[in-house]
Amino acid sequence: MLQHYRMFAAYNAWANAFVYEEAAELSDDERKRDLGAFFRSVHATLNHVLYADRIWMTRFAGADTGPVKLDTILHDDFAALRDDREREDLRIIAFVDGMDAVRLEGTFSYTRGTPPKDYTDRYQTTLAHFFNHQTHHRGQVHAMLTMLGRPSPAIDLLYFLRSEDGRRFA
Repeated sequence: MLQHYRMFAAYNAWANAFVYEEAAELSDDERKRDLGAFFRSVHATLNHVLYADRIWMTRFAGADTGPVKLDTILHDDFAALRDDREREDLRIIAFVDGMDAVRLEGTFSYTRGTPPKDYTDRYQTTLAHFFNHQTHHRGQVHAMLTMLGRPSPAIDLLYFLRSEDGRRFA
């Protein structure tokens, strides 16, 4: 399972790079246009995914996230958002690469919600949620890019596994 999660960490960085490459071709108005998605726009959805990743990485580290507001805009500027996404993807890869089988089978605890409630979850199942969450929202961004006239990037996992970056996991 550890190799599986390492693959997903690398895949997410690879797929995010493709999505951000296409989003960079949009005007700021297009990126921020309300297209009726859950987080409204490409820009807001990309902010949400980065914000949610940070929340989980904070929880994985055993630190307190404080109040969580899932529609937080971390960066109004797209270039800053993209730079931060790249740094976060490297952080996620390093985190998963640093895990061993014992830790993967273990648990972590955190507090969330209003009123606050304590949770203890397994790393293994929560990592599945963590990577699935990115894929879910990347799919929404993919649809919005298409709505805005951009090409549909081929970001399925199989394309990653056939790429130079992904062959080591195939």
